[in-house]
Amino acid sequence: MELELRKNEKIEDLQCKGLKIIQNKEWFCFGMDAVLLTNYCDIKNNSRIVDLGTGTGIIPILLSGKRSYSKAYAVEIQEEVAEMAGRSVALNGLQDKIEILNIDLKEVLGYLEPNSFDAVISNPPYKLTNSGIINPTDKKAISRHEIKCSLEDVISTASALLKQYGRFYMVHRPDRLADIMCLLRKYRLEPKQIRFVHPRAASKPNMVLIRASKNGNPELKFDPPLYIYDEEGNYTEDVYKIYGMEI
Repeated sequence: MELELRKNEKIEDLQCKGLKIIQNKEWFCFGMDAVLLTNYCDIKNNSRIVDLGTGTGIIPILLSGKRSYSKAYAVEIQEEVAEMAGRSVALNGLQDKIEILNIDLKEVLGYLEPNSFDAVISNPPYKLTNSGIINPTDKKAISRHEIKCSLEDVISTASALLKQYGRFYMVHRPDRLADIMCLLRKYRLEPKQIRFVHPRAASKPNMVLIRASKNGNPELKFDPPLYIYDEEGNYTEDVYKIYGMEI
């Protein structure tokens, strides 16, 4: 598909089955956290899924090359960002597979049927709104801070959308882990699997990947830690595998 890029936009090759994505360098571009979360999602075939706070649309687009889900609804509150994500969906010919919803996730139950989805995914804003001076209209700030939605909004909405034993996948910061666990159980999402991500083996974790199950039985399994760089500053073998690169 031919398209005319707008100011500050570029097309990035996702290095996965020919998939591409449009990014705006002045806005919040997707990072490694989105790629790691996508890889962490062991979505079953023909699943119906929702991505809360999709941003550029990176997760459903990249996931389309890794899993055989049937339909994804990607929720994004920012109009310009949602419009750009929609053009990325069209760029990849995925209009029948991915639908961008330019709505507030707190209103999503007015558009999507509750208790009907196999999986919900979210790479939400990590920072509380009390962490520094924030411009509430800045796209980067909205992506990083809980301006338009809180952690509780994300988790409560995920629970409402999921069917019995449906799966919730999220990436977040380890310093919010106590809040995450309390909120997951509050909304009947039982934590089932967790993996800490460390910059290096000797570093403390800076990301955490979590899978929870709606009304699941209590049993939390810890995956081996994921280290991004080795002692020489190169990507580890695990990261090369996740990105589909050769060592």
